[in-house]
Parts: sequence; structure tokens; C-alpha cells
Amino acid sequence: MKIQKYILAFLLITSCKPKLENMDYQIEPFKIIGIAVESTNENGQSIEDMGKIWGRFYQENIPSKIPNKESENIYSIFTDYESEYTGKFTSIIGMKVSSLDSVPDGLVGREFDGGKYLKIISKGKMPDAIVETWKDIWKRNKELKRRYTADWEIYGEKSQNGNDSEVEVYIGIK
Repeated sequence: MKIQKYILAFLLITSCKPKLENMDYQIEPFKIIGIAVESTNENGQSIEDMGKIWGRFYQENIPSKIPNKESENIYSIFTDYESEYTGKFTSIIGMKVSSLDSVPDGLVGREFDGGKYLKIISKGKMPDAIVETWKDIWKRNKELKRRYTADWEIYGEKSQNGNDSEVEVYIGIK
């Protein structure tokens, strides 16, 4: 019985390992409309805040309120960093849009500069896999040479495949 638990734990851990691509991406500036929350990773606060904002995103059917959508992909953006990953930051859950000319009441519209980004594929059961991906990113903070301007996750078609889900993570690098 104990061996089965260890095997299960091993399979869970190895199935959630992020995959670093060997390429940096040059990202063009883009616009987002969505909802925002300020948070921190201190004392697990971001896990609670992110759960609430994702819940609100779906309960209030925010995607239906966003005009000028470029796709159905959902972006979870981390920006306005106070310092590095241990400080305060703003998280925006929203969708990429072609224009910020008509941001609905109660939503926020933001434009993000492009730049050099590292793409990481988070694979496995969500949200566990994405949590493990961020833990790995934080462990490798200095090695990655992060810019702390904006980082994001993209939830596309492959993000809802149970244990085989995939979410793209983009980390701003120098």
C-alpha cells in the first residue's frame, strides 16, 4: 500500500514538470481587457486571491463582456511588480483585444510592451501543474534573469484536457 502511494506521488510530481523551450521569443506589444486584483505570494495569499478572481471571471461570464477579442484564449497576467516575486503584484485575468477604445464598466484595459520572453509549457492536471511551474520559476529566479515587467499564462484549447492539459507561460527576460 505504501509503495502504491509513493508511485502515485512520483507520477503526480513528474507529470507536472514544466518544459522549457530552447528559444526566446520576441513578443509584440498587445492589449488585454479583463478583471484585476492586487496580491502577493507571501503566506500563500496569491493562491487564495487567484482562486477568487478565476471564480469571478467565470461566475460573472467576463468573456462575454469583452469587446474586440482577438481569440478565445484566456490570459492570466502578472504585472506591476513591487520588486520581484516576493513583493506585491497585480494579476489580470482577461482576453487579448484589438482595441481599448471601449472598456466596459467594471473591467480594466491594459497595454503591455513587447520584448524578450522565455516560453515554458506547463503540462499536467491544472491548477497543480501551473503551481509547480511557478515554483520552478521562482527557484531559478536568478538564472532566468527576469525583467519583472509582465509575465503571463495563456489558457488555450489544450488547457482543459484533464491530466494532459497544457498552458503556455511567458516570462519576461533580459
